[in-house]
Amino acid sequence: MKRHLNTLFITLEGAFLRKDGAAVDIRHEGKSKLRVPLHNLDGIACFGWDCCATAALMAACSENDVALSFHTPYGKFISASNGFTSGNILLRREQYRRADKEEATLLIAGNIVSAKIANSRTTLLRAARDHGAKNPERGFALQQASEFLRPRIMRALGATNLDSLRGIEGDSATAYFAAFPHLITSGGDSMSLNGRSRRPPRDPVNAMLSFVYTLLMHDCRSALEGCGLDSQCGFLHRDRPGRPSLALDLMEEFRSYLADRLVLSLINRGQIAAKDFRNEESGAVLLKDDSRKKVIAAWQEKKNTEVMHPFLQEKTTVGLLPHLQARLLARHLRGDLDAYPAFISR
Repeated sequence: MKRHLNTLFITLEGAFLRKDGAAVDIRHEGKSKLRVPLHNLDGIACFGWDCCATAALMAACSENDVALSFHTPYGKFISASNGFTSGNILLRREQYRRADKEEATLLIAGNIVSAKIANSRTTLLRAARDHGAKNPERGFALQQASEFLRPRIMRALGATNLDSLRGIEGDSATAYFAAFPHLITSGGDSMSLNGRSRRPPRDPVNAMLSFVYTLLMHDCRSALEGCGLDSQCGFLHRDRPGRPSLALDLMEEFRSYLADRLVLSLINRGQIAAKDFRNEESGAVLLKDDSRKKVIAAWQEKKNTEVMHPFLQEKTTVGLLPHLQARLLARHLRGDLDAYPAFISR
């Protein structure tokens, strides 16, 4: 159990939440583990198949404007209990208003793109430091790509319209993926990246990237829904029926830091190899079922890693980062923060 941003995160499987006076009492196996006054909370997020809450607590959360949400142990959103509250509709109306104003949208989207480029550059520099001495050609290519990205971090913050911002993001992504093969140190030609291909993925690396990006997108969507934001109304990605545009916005900050680094770790350590994939008649390359389970297990293990949040300066787990960022975005939209502090890795 952890508290961040006045939100209580319950990760204890089998936790039972009940109202105890003006507080929430978290119990496990008949014993009280934690008691927190409801007036100190903005939200309660429960992760687990067997977490449950009493009707009295749900009513108390509703009366005190405390969002109570339930997620699977893997972070997928299940449901939320809000009752007759005004908080979510006011938050969403402000979200829609900002999304309709390019100047307000740029303030959020610019920070997201800038953080994405900075995190991509950090990944390149880490690899250049770790592997550049052994392979000067690899180190030079990674350094060149990182230098290309460096000025674009500030250009994203200074973009004057969304089209130019998307152009900066696109150019940076192209340079990053051009250098991506130099991040792969194992597997030979069978585990090389020949350009980014999505629908369908044409090689094992693209197949892994697409699969892990899907896991990340679901986590980001769950985080947004859990704090009352509309995951389909984005700032960087255009609205499209059925597309979780805001979830795609949020995951940009984490693509390199969470998804790409996990894929590279699995390949470079030999945990995933060419034998873990199958080729379809359509030309698509897909992970085998057992291999998909290995990737999911590694993903969950990664999410349990503790890190220091750069803005909050508090220790948290990697798996809670999208939830914290979603709540920081909600705080910005409510006017509690002057700007949205996008996640920048160290």
